[in-house]
Amino acid sequence: IGVGLVGFGIFFILFGMLLYFDSVLLAFGNILFLSGLVFIIGFRRTFTFFFQRQKLKGTSFFLGGVLIILMRWPLLGMLLEAYGFITLFR
Repeated sequence: IGVGLVGFGIFFILFGMLLYFDSVLLAFGNILFLSGLVFIIGFRRTFTFFFQRQKLKGTSFFLGGVLIILMRWPLLGMLLEAYGFITLFR
């Protein structure tokens, strides 16, 4: 279930970017991606991964970008989210 949710999340994010940053598709993709991550590795491990002291900057940019997308500013949200994703997963 988790792999399917992550896959659909990535699909909706890419499809939202192809449709000129459609905020509804991007928000739906972000929600599916994060929920799939929780299904794959569990809630506690997801929480500890995102809120480690050395990864707090990447987490704040990533989750801030998700929040900005949910507030319907998709271009700025995707830029913040991309920077947070790179900082978080490097």
